[in-house]
Amino acid sequence: MSRLLDRVLPFPSLSLILWLAWMLLSGFTAGHALLGAVLAVLLPLTTRPFWPNVPRIRNLPRMFGFVVVVLYDIIVANVSVAIKVLGPLKSLRPGFVEFPVELDDDFAIALLASTISLTPGTVSADVSQDRQTLLIHALDVDDPDALVAEIKQRYERPLKEIFEC
Repeated sequence: MSRLLDRVLPFPSLSLILWLAWMLLSGFTAGHALLGAVLAVLLPLTTRPFWPNVPRIRNLPRMFGFVVVVLYDIIVANVSVAIKVLGPLKSLRPGFVEFPVELDDDFAIALLASTISLTPGTVSADVSQDRQTLLIHALDVDDPDALVAEIKQRYERPLKEIFEC
């Protein structure tokens, strides 16, 4: 029975999120609920072959802490970037920084790169072929080593604990 359920609902949490989003956007009627449920099952089912193998989350409390840290950093970085952009542009020191990646899993590396890009002022520009180096562009980089240390401490280390990779 469990294998059948896995085939029909390959990503149950995604189906639930899709259905809830559908209901919030379209309204709470029986027809919308039924159509949303059908789409919430069909979309993950038809796109399953394109999804990477997602590693199992090994430390759920750490994941929630990671999300809180990322959300906090996004808010702080938004304010910081706004102040820097509205201030004298001559004081900005944009540049590229090579970040040595210690993560083993492709999904975790992609999540790290996405997290860096979500934070205003930094963007992941490239991942090396051997998956050992991430090229990051920063809007204002005073000390590249400090930026690397901060990303390692705030993002990479928690991801290693969450996915044990």
